[in-house]
Amino acid sequence: MPRLPVRIYFIFFFIFPLGLSAQQKETSELKYALNEDGSQYVKLTFLNQIWVRNTWNNPGTTVDGYLEDQTFDIGLRRTRIQLFGQLTDKVFFYTQFGTNNLTYLGERKQGLFFHDALGEIALWDEKLSIGTGLTGWNGVSRYSSPSVGSILSLDAPLYQQTTNDVTDQFLRKYSIYAKGKFNRLDYRMALSKPMAVSQSSVQGNIPGLVATFAGSPAGLQLHGYYMYQFLDQESNTTPYNAGSYLGKKHVFNIGAGFLYQNQAMWHLEQTGGPTIYSDLALLSVDVFYDKPLNRSENTALTLYGAFHSNDYGKNYIRNLGVMNPTNGTTAQASFNGPGNAFPMMGTGNSFYGQVGYLMKKDLLGSWGTLQPFVTSQISKFDLLEDRIITYEYGFNWLINENQTKLSLNYQSRPIFLESQEGISSSDRKGMLVFQFQISI
Repeated sequence: MPRLPVRIYFIFFFIFPLGLSAQQKETSELKYALNEDGSQYVKLTFLNQIWVRNTWNNPGTTVDGYLEDQTFDIGLRRTRIQLFGQLTDKVFFYTQFGTNNLTYLGERKQGLFFHDALGEIALWDEKLSIGTGLTGWNGVSRYSSPSVGSILSLDAPLYQQTTNDVTDQFLRKYSIYAKGKFNRLDYRMALSKPMAVSQSSVQGNIPGLVATFAGSPAGLQLHGYYMYQFLDQESNTTPYNAGSYLGKKHVFNIGAGFLYQNQAMWHLEQTGGPTIYSDLALLSVDVFYDKPLNRSENTALTLYGAFHSNDYGKNYIRNLGVMNPTNGTTAQASFNGPGNAFPMMGTGNSFYGQVGYLMKKDLLGSWGTLQPFVTSQISKFDLLEDRIITYEYGFNWLINENQTKLSLNYQSRPIFLESQEGISSSDRKGMLVFQFQISI
């Protein structure tokens, strides 16, 4: 048994690439054909996203008990390996393993874990495939399942990963799903068994005066997402949706989705009172547009807009800080919590938009080109007096398209304070991030 991992590494890193050498030169892919026309194949990919950043921390933030106004850190946002393939005309498998959010504060020598592991059977050409396993075939909107290697801005709009790490694993769920295309209608539907709240580090397992995910055994969760693709068709081989096609496609999609779970949430009407259950009901509509502008110069425009109406139960709110570089607060801290956290998800309505412009392909000669972008999330949550308004702007330096990409991004977020009048916005803080992405 101890020799098994060595044999696996030998196969993948010595024998497997030898069979790929001609294919690799032609397409820059680690892909091995299983039949003559290549319709049956096995493919291997790798992605690493490294963050170097400075965070202006929320008031009252501490690191290991010490006050810290701002924090500089270096971390691994995502490190992923995908292995997937079409084994026969009917049978497809997909696995993804790796790790997320490795920081100087985290546990050392963390192991890799599976993000995805699924099997799929095509029942009716491209019209209907069914599958099951640990999977990202999710509703409620486009970036509930983002393709992390092609994100337009620095990061995906994480509020769309609506149950992230509460009842799922980095958006993946244990599901039975159906997906396919009817002419220009692309659809996905899934029935999922939520993961136990008792195993989540996001929230506690006891009801309070505002809604949280119920710690009692969960019922099934039904969710789906539907896109009408007016122009070029997008691939649905995997569940993950592209953020930008870099001038290679002309895409115009209108989408709508939902997520529903009966009695998924609980709260107390008053301290010491009975526990009240409520349903989780989320709805969305969105639009994605990606257009080549000048074919000879390879310039392109990318637009995305979304509206979400989310009912998580009475006054639900979740503060989330991406790869938070801090780990504590004082008694005088803001409502946001430590570090870079802010109220990202909650019961109420959210608008999100992003725009990016791909500049001409030889803008920097052999050093590639630039893609500036702007994004914003505007949310009105029932618990808060004021709207959440966050915005980000920056640019991608595309040296070898998404395979070698450097990004610089500034994020501005609101700070909320609690008072007798309620929870209202008082100030803003920022975060400056440099990302180095390498993928194949």
